[in-house]
Amino acid sequence: MASQIMKLESDVHLNASAEQFHDVYCSRTHHIGNVCPEKVQGVDIHEGEWGTEGSIICWNYVHDGRNCVVKEVIESIDSKNNKITFKVLEGYLLEDYKSFKFILHVIPQEKGSIAHWTLEYEKLKDHNPDPHTLLELVADVSKDVDAHLITQAA
Repeated sequence: MASQIMKLESDVHLNASAEQFHDVYCSRTHHIGNVCPEKVQGVDIHEGEWGTEGSIICWNYVHDGRNCVVKEVIESIDSKNNKITFKVLEGYLLEDYKSFKFILHVIPQEKGSIAHWTLEYEKLKDHNPDPHTLLELVADVSKDVDAHLITQAA
């Protein structure tokens, strides 16, 4: 099987500003578990500091009805363009994929912003599933974070 990087993408319309939303995923990631505990049980830092490239964070969350753990490195942060890339280092995703990245680009709009999520992955085997349900989970968590930000601002 030839290795091939594949992508799934989704846009989530947000009421929060691009900067507010990016800040949560960049510098206040550990708060996401408080916002939607039924989806994300916790986000912990293992190395480095919140909001810095090269930091290693661990996500505990529920995906397709099972408790999952994924360890990621913050591969890149572009605060000017509200973009952040998380690369999976360890966890259940690497059972099906040779590599896996979550890329979040928050684009300012006249009202609110758009969270543009890209899942980049390389399958270990051709018959392994595409991570559609994971993309849905990421979009759902984004909506919860957005609702939380708007409630806080009110």
